Amino acid sequence: MKLLLYISDAIIPILLFIILFHALLGKGRVYEDFLEGAKDGFHTVIGIMPTLIGLMCAVGVLRASGFLTDLAVWLGKIIPEEVFPSVLLPAAIVKMFSSSAATGLVLDIFKEYGPDSSNGLIVSLMGSCTETIFYTMSVYFMSVGIRKTRWTLAGALVATLAGLIASVILGQML
Repeated sequence: MKLLLYISDAIIPILLFIILFHALLGKGRVYEDFLEGAKDGFHTVIGIMPTLIGLMCAVGVLRASGFLTDLAVWLGKIIPEEVFPSVLLPAAIVKMFSSSAATGLVLDIFKEYGPDSSNGLIVSLMGSCTETIFYTMSVYFMSVGIRKTRWTLAGALVATLAGLIASVILGQML
């Protein structure tokens, strides 16, 4: 076990040294290429900044206004508790927009029910089985200038639904 912990701590620095060593052997312009990549990354961040700010503000407004709680109560009347626990609905909805905001909701669920509870296990699995659809689509599509997303959103929503179903089934099995 200690060997695995050592390897996991050392793997990133080792990979960085391998990349640097390979670039130096190939007589590459290591520092100049690094600066050029950092410059391109900075331009990308500046280009997508308005989208990121808009998404984070929207999630903050939804959370602070109590809309997510009201939505969970309303959907809890439609969806039976055995099928999908209504307390997890806000985390499932917010996860599609922001992973960090969903993490805050997950921590709230952990405080109330505990991480080893059925709800804690399901919400943990939900975090791994779903993706931040709208964040990912806006960042990647905006950074390369794609305007027509075609079936991306529909496919991502179906995949998220499959992930939610799988997390509930696996969480209840554990």
